Amino acid sequence: MLKIAFSQVYKYDLPEGHRFPMEKYELLPNQLLYEGTITESNFFVPEPLTPKQILLTHNPCYLKKLQNNDLTYKEQRKIGFPMSGKLFERGLVISGGTLQCAYHAMKYGIAMNIAGGTHHAYPDRGEGFCVLNDFAIAANVILEKKTVNRILIVDLDVHQGNGNAFIFSDEQRVFTFSMHGEGNYPLKKEKSNLDIGLPDGIEDSSYLKILHNTLPALVDEIEPDLIFYQAGVDILESDKLGRLKVSKKGVLKRDEFVLNCCKKNEVPLVVSMGGGYPHRLSDLIDAHANTYRAAVNIFF
Repeated sequence: MLKIAFSQVYKYDLPEGHRFPMEKYELLPNQLLYEGTITESNFFVPEPLTPKQILLTHNPCYLKKLQNNDLTYKEQRKIGFPMSGKLFERGLVISGGTLQCAYHAMKYGIAMNIAGGTHHAYPDRGEGFCVLNDFAIAANVILEKKTVNRILIVDLDVHQGNGNAFIFSDEQRVFTFSMHGEGNYPLKKEKSNLDIGLPDGIEDSSYLKILHNTLPALVDEIEPDLIFYQAGVDILESDKLGRLKVSKKGVLKRDEFVLNCCKKNEVPLVVSMGGGYPHRLSDLIDAHANTYRAAVNIFF
């Protein structure tokens, strides 16, 4: 059964002037239910992270500031929106969802989080709409428990997974792969184990060729016990921030290729949604829904 992490706290309403497509956290589950791709039984409500789990990735000073809602204006500005206790609680549940997805994936082959993919968060700070780094926290908890020996992060969001790259720079058990817009945010890139910077305006055929020539060989080389996939749809040609020209069909082919690669190699897969900022909300929902449609078709 496809297990999907979702909670009502995902639908946080930011103050006026600081909103970005938060509506997707309500519309996407409703769309998947309406069309019959999934049923209510596919959803599970995640448990929030514990401080002990967070501290395997984030430092005590940063955690204390989040708990006390004591981030400075500059620190909040770096994140991109004003922090609150409720927003921190939301982050605890979302990251807990990714961790629980990892265990579901090891049982069912794949599990997905309606939110997550917060790859810009560092141990001591948040950046780029990311407060806690859900992939890093989940990976570190699992590694501490010695549940797996080798993890591969596949980050296909249009923005480099700089937080992941930094956090795992000295961790041999986690391989970070980021394929992103070279000229896009963040301006200062970190060094992943493998970075592929894409030129502005790249289209379907070139994008997919690079992925096809990279991912299967990487999986063969790394032999991961678990893969985390950041499936951001901000590579869409209609995205306001992406600067690439990948069609909706091209994004679906990307997702199908990643999922088929994991299924073929029998590697459990955790999928988080990542970013997307199109001019039309309907494009965002449909592109994200395609990832779930592909999961159902390929794995079940």
